[in-house]
Amino acid sequence: MTKIHDRKFISADPEKCVGCQICEYACSFGKERVFNPTKSRIRVIRENQINNIAVTCRLCETPACVAACPRNALSQSINGNIIIEKENCTGCGWCIAACDYGAMMLHPETKTVYSCDLCRFRADGPQCVKWCPEEALSVVTSDVLAQKARLSAIKKLFQIPGETRNQQSKDTTE
Repeated sequence: MTKIHDRKFISADPEKCVGCQICEYACSFGKERVFNPTKSRIRVIRENQINNIAVTCRLCETPACVAACPRNALSQSINGNIIIEKENCTGCGWCIAACDYGAMMLHPETKTVYSCDLCRFRADGPQCVKWCPEEALSVVTSDVLAQKARLSAIKKLFQIPGETRNQQSKDTTE
């Protein structure tokens, strides 16, 4: 079994994500051969016009989605991916409600759940990462993400007090 610190997942940089949804279209085309964001394994969440973030499966060490499934339709592979036995899935949504990251989705046509598997059968890797025009997405481990958070915290410590992201972007447009 892959150790939790070695598991890779897709991370989005909210400072770079512009909410264009190209990741959703690239994912749906790579998986379903159709440009339809409702069939994507990644979701762009907009808090307002400025804050955007893409969300996908975090490959939890003890996934709540697997534990919540009353039909045993979900399991976890050695590398952490969530495996879905579609013939056992009734689309009840318990796994969707249990996921802390909102990464489980119900397919609009098959009415079975699905989640990101890092495009495991594609030699060129996750299509969302490949096609993101802002390079906001990357495949990381939890250790890499923690180091990025530490670096971000250090940068914030050295900013001028009271300066915000909105103020910084306003200054660059004037």
